[in-house]
Amino acid sequence: MNFAETLATLPTADHLRGLDVLDADGAVVHHIPAAPGKMGSLRIYHALAQAFDGQLSAAAIAQGLEWFAEHVAEARAHPGSHPNIELLLAQRAAPQGWRLVPLPA
Repeated sequence: MNFAETLATLPTADHLRGLDVLDADGAVVHHIPAAPGKMGSLRIYHALAQAFDGQLSAAAIAQGLEWFAEHVAEARAHPGSHPNIELLLAQRAAPQGWRLVPLPA
């Protein structure tokens, strides 16, 4: 499936104001706002939080990269253009056990 087809199968994130990625100490290491141009990423990360009990595990990372589909190659080719995908790519080599925390609106 491509990115758009995948999004159509995932739960909405309209009830969120964003999602934080927390390190083992509870510090925010990454934030995805509920903003135009970010809603696809927010939906993917929210679905990962639901599917993997809030854990950014190796399995969650692999699933997230699969869901981002064709955008992964674009992120690799143009560093800085897709920070939410780049986070997954960076963590894939050595997952840190971070947590995904959806933020209700």
